[in-house]
Amino acid sequence: MAHEVIYLHDVEPRPPYMHTWERFKHREAHWLVEMFAEMVGVFLYVYAGLGPTAALIVGNLTAESGIGSLYTVGFAYAIGIVLAIVLCAATSGGHFSPGVTITLSLFRGFPKAKAVRYIIAQILGSYLTCLIVYVQWKDLLLAAEDVLKAKGLYDTLMFTNTGPAGVFALYVSPGTNLHRVLLNEFMTDFMLGLAICGVMDPTNYFIPPMVAPWVIGLTYSVAIWGYAPTAIALNTARDVGGRLMALSIWGKQASGGPYAAIAALTNIPATLLAFAVYDLFLGSGTRTLSPYHIDFLRAQVQYQQDNELPPQLHPDALKPPENLPLFGGVEKHIGDAEASEGRPRDGSHA
Repeated sequence: MAHEVIYLHDVEPRPPYMHTWERFKHREAHWLVEMFAEMVGVFLYVYAGLGPTAALIVGNLTAESGIGSLYTVGFAYAIGIVLAIVLCAATSGGHFSPGVTITLSLFRGFPKAKAVRYIIAQILGSYLTCLIVYVQWKDLLLAAEDVLKAKGLYDTLMFTNTGPAGVFALYVSPGTNLHRVLLNEFMTDFMLGLAICGVMDPTNYFIPPMVAPWVIGLTYSVAIWGYAPTAIALNTARDVGGRLMALSIWGKQASGGPYAAIAALTNIPATLLAFAVYDLFLGSGTRTLSPYHIDFLRAQVQYQQDNELPPQLHPDALKPPENLPLFGGVEKHIGDAEASEGRPRDGSHA
């Protein structure tokens, strides 16, 4: 049974100004809208995680038990990632990480000029989010700083992963072995990169598009629950934006020392390696696309064609059978022989 294409404006009347804005948005300012979506996506994911992180650190310093835990931090970041993907990915593609953007530029042909814009938007989104959360938590953060000063621990703990500045910028405890920190960061980033590859694979029947945000979000949570005590960043935008914000508030003493380079850069080669491993050993261009992904990709193609946007997929490969619209299929019944006529039986496919 064939299904025709149905647009939102077919079922939900839009005011005239929205038609004008959408024409301008898609044809003149689409690059700006994509940057805004990346910035908002980073805001959602970072904002969700910073609150519980502040609760955990402030609660420990002020001896207020029960207002934060590593579990709440990990789960909050998962929810933030889900929100970022479901709300913003349809507009920008949902990178939200310089490591992902750089990898897609090198391995998937993502335009390099657009990649630079995305990275700027991602870092700016993280920076602004950290400033907003700082203002919201300022009274309690200052109270925690006063506790450290009263105990004579300000210089020792303020700029560590357990100090108030550690809510925003990422640090390690004094004396931590940076070689093990680097290994910890690389392996967790590699695991997250593999998860991203898996959900992006349109031949992966185990992960339909609607499940992808949860897989990525919970993988992020697993990394936090198991390896955050050693120190992990997982995202250059989250780290650099937070560190710039900490430098804006507390000055050079918030720089983070040699660990800053590990936190900011490690996820980029780790993500590159994850994509290479997946493409070489786990993925295959000879597998068939799942029905869920076919509809999902056809919707992307339709959107690009309708709005005269540069194609990012091969639309001819996603065309439905002749005389059928872009969305839809043919209803088959048990016993229909036509569907199997001429199909190769040796495992190969067109």
